[in-house]
Amino acid sequence: MRHFRLFSLGLLLATLAALTGCETTATTPGGANPKVAASASAGQLRPGDSLTVTLSGIPDASNNPVQIDEQGSISLPFLGVIPAAGLNTGELSNAIRQAYLDRKFYTSISVSVAVTERYVYIGGEVQRPGRIPWSPDLTLAKAVQSAGGFTLYAKESKVTLTRDRKAYEFDVTLAQRQPEEDPLLFPGDSIQVPRSAF
Repeated sequence: MRHFRLFSLGLLLATLAALTGCETTATTPGGANPKVAASASAGQLRPGDSLTVTLSGIPDASNNPVQIDEQGSISLPFLGVIPAAGLNTGELSNAIRQAYLDRKFYTSISVSVAVTERYVYIGGEVQRPGRIPWSPDLTLAKAVQSAGGFTLYAKESKVTLTRDRKAYEFDVTLAQRQPEEDPLLFPGDSIQVPRSAF
């Protein structure tokens, strides 16, 4: 009966991995964590990013704090909804400027976009699951600490990091002992801490 349960659990996990469409890379032999390439979309804006859009060179110059919504858009005065996700800050600045000019609100305008806050996401067996503000020095172990640390039931040696639709398995206890095994995170990374069977 125990073998049947283990087989069923393995089959369920394999099915879930296939359904998510993610490749999974486990911890490499010899006690080293996998080496993960930098995010291909690290410079792209994504839902959840907080921005400041500065409009200048016009009579009513302004700084507009906005957040990219789940549909990947922002909303600005006179323009309404503007698509933002998938662009970098320069491309979004140009799109906003052109939209103001095309709709003849202004004959000349300068637009700059600055990212004020970006996030990584952590779930599973941590004290405070949810989003964590990203910074250039944020690592996997620091993200776990920012989430209040592991719960008593966490499987610390099988933490999954998903980036650009690929999943990697990390031993966070190894990352805590050896900083070179602790990968830097990028905006939009997702971390899942599984529950231990024991």
